[in-house]
Amino acid sequence: MHAHDRMSGQAALSAAAAADVPVVQTFHALLSLKRMREGAGDTGPPEREQAESEVAEKADMVLATSTQEQRSLRQRGVDPGRIAVVPGGVDLERFFPEGPAARRGDAPRVLCLGRLVRRKGVDTVVRALAGVPEAELVVVGGPAPGAVDGDEQVGRLRGVAEEAGVAERVRFLGAVPREQVPAYFRSADLAVNMPWYEPFGMSTVEAMACGAPVIASAVGGHLDTVVNDVTGRLLPPARPRALAFRMRRLLSDPVTRESYGFAAADRVTARYGWDTVAARIERCYLRVLRARGREPGEEAGRSGALAAAAPGRGR
Repeated sequence: MHAHDRMSGQAALSAAAAADVPVVQTFHALLSLKRMREGAGDTGPPEREQAESEVAEKADMVLATSTQEQRSLRQRGVDPGRIAVVPGGVDLERFFPEGPAARRGDAPRVLCLGRLVRRKGVDTVVRALAGVPEAELVVVGGPAPGAVDGDEQVGRLRGVAEEAGVAERVRFLGAVPREQVPAYFRSADLAVNMPWYEPFGMSTVEAMACGAPVIASAVGGHLDTVVNDVTGRLLPPARPRALAFRMRRLLSDPVTRESYGFAAADRVTARYGWDTVAARIERCYLRVLRARGREPGEEAGRSGALAAAAPGRGR
């Protein structure tokens, strides 16, 4: 069984114990790392951290989505031999550099795609726009397009834009259909993602897959996926002036942007395609089975016998 998040892990361990089935766990987010960034602003239930520790201790293997998460698990006392770093995967048949781009005007385009909650740091990008004259910021994500005007988070960010004097240069598109996301990445001069806390950072990797030069916060999975000054730039979170400086520099340097884009797409193709990630997960499954003295063929035979004995199967 492969469980995802703390509650799924608790359920999997309970069920698997009776059936003598090994459990692999992926958390996708750890409360301890989230609290490092959000502090008192975190709203996670107090029992969550203890539950995460218990699940990590009992699972046969934990798949961390970043080396930062791996370090956190080791600090909690989880056996390093039962931790493997396996990142998220990207659909390379959808996210690639060549392809249609979303319509745009002549202004340099900065794109920010993701959820609009505070920890995602969209307000940092909005404030930074004040130091990047002429550029537009397109924010994709959040509510459905028809609900943008009534959305609480959009309202908050529009207030930030008014305060920064950039309201006329910020557009909130809301959530767009998944199939349109690559076109928006290809239309951007820069894809910027500045969360305070980010377990992996899928939108950054998808932007890289589309050949978009990226600026990302130096947290979580970004520390693994973005090679600083090779595939993009890493910056401290919540530093709008530093972000504005780097955005200005890159928008005035098309050669460097193109270099970042090429290198980023190559890195994603080599490391983060689904075939590559699936193979890494499969190797972890094999390690878990062999640690229990089993071979995959034995498990397949056992599953087939159970399926044959189950009432109603095969009808």
